[in-house]
Amino acid sequence: MITIDITVLIQIINILILIVVMNTVLYKPVRTILAKRKEKLSELANAIENFKKNAELRKEEINRKLNEARTMAKDEIDKARGAAQASTSETLAQVRQEAMANKNEQLNEIQKQFTGAQQQLSGQIESFASEMAAKILGRSI
Repeated sequence: MITIDITVLIQIINILILIVVMNTVLYKPVRTILAKRKEKLSELANAIENFKKNAELRKEEINRKLNEARTMAKDEIDKARGAAQASTSETLAQVRQEAMANKNEQLNEIQKQFTGAQQQLSGQIESFASEMAAKILGRSI
């Protein structure tokens, strides 16, 4: 059996001293380190969350700017196409006018040549008629 004497009291005092020493030497530093670690992890989690928010905001800003750039590029392309079509229409109209002028000049030249040939041939009608009559009749008229 267990007998209670002075050694039990010494052991109790010994255990209490050991608890105080262990608390100051081991438990408090470990708790302090764990608290600092928890605080650091919390700070890192907050920093990560801030970085995620900033990244999302930047992504949205980039997408917005990209859409604006696409819209501006599309507008510029449409303007360029419109200008090219207008320029093409003007050039085509000018080419048509030049072609019509050329055609009219050539028609006038052909008409002049036709009139000249007609006048030349009408002057020679009598000589042709007498030559044909002479050939048909076999004698000169």
